[in-house]
Formats: sequence, C-alpha cells, structure tokens
Amino acid sequence: MSVEVVAKTVTEAEVPVAEGSSSAEEKAGEIPQDATMDENEEEKMKRAARQIEFYFADSNLPFDRFMWTLYTANAEHWIPISTVASFKRMREFTPLGVEWVAKALKLSEDLEVDETNTKVRRTKEIQEPKGQFERSVYAKGFGAETPGIQEELEKFFNDFGRANAVRMRRIDSTKEFKGSVFVEFADFSTVEKFLKADPKPQWKGEELLTMSKEAYCEMKIKEKGLTGKSAAIRRDSLVRPSGRGFNAFQEMNKEKNKGKEGAADKPKPEIWLEFMGTKLRVLEEDGGSVQAEDVPYVKGATLKFTGCGGNASFKDLKDPLREHFGRVPFIEYQKGADDGLVGFDKSLTEEDIAFVKEHIKTVNDQQVSWTLLEEEEEKTHQINRAQFAARQAVIRSQDGGNGGGRGGGRGGRGGRGGRGSDRGGRGRGRGRGRGGGGDRRGGRADKKPDAEATAASEVQQAGEKRKRAVEPAGAADTGLRGQAVPMIQSIKKAKVDGDTAP
Repeated sequence: MSVEVVAKTVTEAEVPVAEGSSSAEEKAGEIPQDATMDENEEEKMKRAARQIEFYFADSNLPFDRFMWTLYTANAEHWIPISTVASFKRMREFTPLGVEWVAKALKLSEDLEVDETNTKVRRTKEIQEPKGQFERSVYAKGFGAETPGIQEELEKFFNDFGRANAVRMRRIDSTKEFKGSVFVEFADFSTVEKFLKADPKPQWKGEELLTMSKEAYCEMKIKEKGLTGKSAAIRRDSLVRPSGRGFNAFQEMNKEKNKGKEGAADKPKPEIWLEFMGTKLRVLEEDGGSVQAEDVPYVKGATLKFTGCGGNASFKDLKDPLREHFGRVPFIEYQKGADDGLVGFDKSLTEEDIAFVKEHIKTVNDQQVSWTLLEEEEEKTHQINRAQFAARQAVIRSQDGGNGGGRGGGRGGRGGRGGRGSDRGGRGRGRGRGRGGGGDRRGGRADKKPDAEATAASEVQQAGEKRKRAVEPAGAADTGLRGQAVPMIQSIKKAKVDGDTAP
C-alpha cells in the first residue's frame, strides 16, 4: 500500500511558532526578562498590543484550546489581562505590570479593555478565516536558528505589511530549523507586494528564495512525481492552516448538528481503526478514509524488494515471514513491476532485516535485493495502508459489523468515541463481546472475498491511476462505537490482479 495518509507526507514539519502561541507550556510562571528600553515607548506599546492581538486573532483563537476555553468562559468573552500578559511571548513586558499592558491595549482597534482595566476582549465577532492558504508565502534563506530569530522574522515580514503568523519550518525528528518559513499575510495586496518586490527581499545581505505557498506545494508535488490521489493528499496536508489539532468551528458544528438530530434518532455508530498503535477515526465519505495528519509514522517498518522480474506471489512473500513476525505483513505490488513493498507493524531491527534477506532470496524465481524505504516514500506508503484499512473497515460496518472474534484483537480496543491514543476524544468502552456469525479470524467467510476484492486497490501514485494488488493484512484493527473490534487480517480468497505469478 503506498498512500498512507500521514498528513505528514513530509519529513519537514511546520511548527507554529508564529507571532506567538498560547499553548500550555507558554502560560504563566516563566522567568521574565527586562523590557527593551531602546525603543520609543509608544512603539513598545504597539508591539505588546500586536502580540495580544495575535492571541485573539481569527487565525489563532479558534485553533488554540486554552485561549478558546478562556474566551468562552463567560458570555461577554472577557479574558483577564493578567493571564494573556503572562504568556511566554509577553514576558519581556511583565516587569511593566498589568496596568501598562492595559494602556497598551487601548491603542488597538481590534481589542477593548473593560472599565476596571483588568480584562480584554475582541471588538468584533469571531469569523472563520478564509483564504489563509492563498494569503500565505514561502521564503527560504534564513540560515541557522539564533536567539531572538522569531522576533526578527516577524519584524522583517511586518515591514511589507501585516503578517498574521510567521511559522518557522522544522525537521520532524530533530526540530531543527530548516532556514525557511511559511508566512500568512493579512491581505492579498501584501502577498503581491512581497512576491513582486524588486529587488527581491534579502536576509543578512543574501537574497531569499520566495514564492506563494501554493507554488511551493505544487513544486514539491512535481518533484516527487505525485499525481491524482497522492498529489491531493500532499496538497491537503499543506493547505490546512494548522494541520491538525483543536478547531473550535468544527466543535461548534458538531454541537449544532447534534441539536438538529431528533431525540428519538439513533446516532450512527462511529468507526474506529487501530493502526500501528494509534486509534484513528474512520470517515465514511467516499468509501472510507482517515485524516492523513492523524496517521502515525513508524520509521524503518517497510522494506522494498527489487528484481522480481515483473511478477510476485503474495504467498511466497508471506509464508516465510508469518512465524517470525507473528503478524502477516502488508504487501503492495503492481503486476508487471520489478519491485514491491512489504510493510510491517513495527520498526525493524537489524535481526529482522537479516531474517527477511535470508529467508526470501528469490521472488518469482528471480534473485531480489532488499532495502529500507526512504522516509518520504515510507510515510506515503503507511498513509496508503491506513487508507486501505479504512475502506475495509467501512465495508465491514456496512456488512453488519460481523467481524467475529473478541474486541481488541492485537491492535486495540473498540472505543466509544473520544480520545484514542493521544488524538481525538476520550475512549471509554473496551469494545468487548463477541461478534456474530464468524470464527476468530474473521466473520462471515461467504461475504469477505467480495468485500476485500471490492476495496482492494484503486491507488494513484507517481504518475497515473493504476490498479494495485494489495494484501489486506497489516497492523490494523477496526471497531464500531459500542461494538466489538473485528480484526483486519489476511484471508484465503480469490486472487486479485497481480496476486501471484500465472
């Protein structure tokens, strides 16, 4: 499977360290620094006001759970100035006191202070931000990270016009600054001004590489040879302003939809997928899918074989590995190709890799070589696996949820909605109980082959839409809310296209 929607089909993560963040670690209790005294007092106040404006902005407030909790704590939406003044990005102003901050806030057109000079709120109703992607630019050439670089970057971009957020881009594994940023400007005219600047913007005397975020997205898609669904997944991961996490608008829509449901209406069961140690909510639209950004990335869990001569048998690949790994690996292979992928449910040790090389030296009577996938390709592959498993889960749910077996299986529990692993809501039910009409390996055998074959393979990757033969096993369990968790395992079925050599 090669399209695991790991919303991170990228090795580089966008870490929102923009103009400020009011996440939990930035709350009160930090050691204050002295406020700078080498600038005009009014300018200093404007800077403090702009920082608090960011906390209350449409681009931040509804996506920050802590700020949203404060905002909705009372009907008038007043928030204590002392609270926002204690955030990390405000600590340089802390020695000046709440009264000074209140005075600074009176310079803002977007915020207002109450009569006691102790509380602040927005002057306008909150609006769901539109066009964030189109108002965003990419810039590269900022070198290594230095102390205070975030503030320097914000000042640099605000010289072109108001910047809602400056997000320093970092490498996923190390959090090292990549020397590039995504910047969301407040209006399109500033975007045009920045991109058409002549001469081009410079940093420390060096010309920057600049383009719209959309152009950057398309450039990366073209570089990786992605088309169709794979390209759409990659594009979606970059279009989302915050990528993942809390979203007040979604929460409000959920509440609104609940209110529309009749009291007698039975809620539709939620479908959950236990995938490589993480519980994922399955969306039923378009036959079943999961959010790419929720799919976990397990490094070093996929091997690539090369040299099979255009044909490969799943059986030849699975049987030698079944006993050693306990769980049948997930196999992706396109008939006629000289290579394929074998995905496991854990990071492989050197001993595991040696075992595979020793026990599968040939495929289709051809000597093959084995290599670990590069990170980007592996992330895409794991996303594809999760998407395939999601489609299988929907098929099973439409089949009455008769997956047989005990809830939980290898991968986990059938949650009752809520938080699975560290994502989503709070999981309560354990999905116990027995599914009907099936043995331990999987439900009604008379219906499975058709369901598996139906969901088996339309995957697009690197160039054109192609049918792929994929193996339905691979570290994923599913469950309906309040029902047992059937296992997604390999089954004996009619061979799909490319399953084995003729």
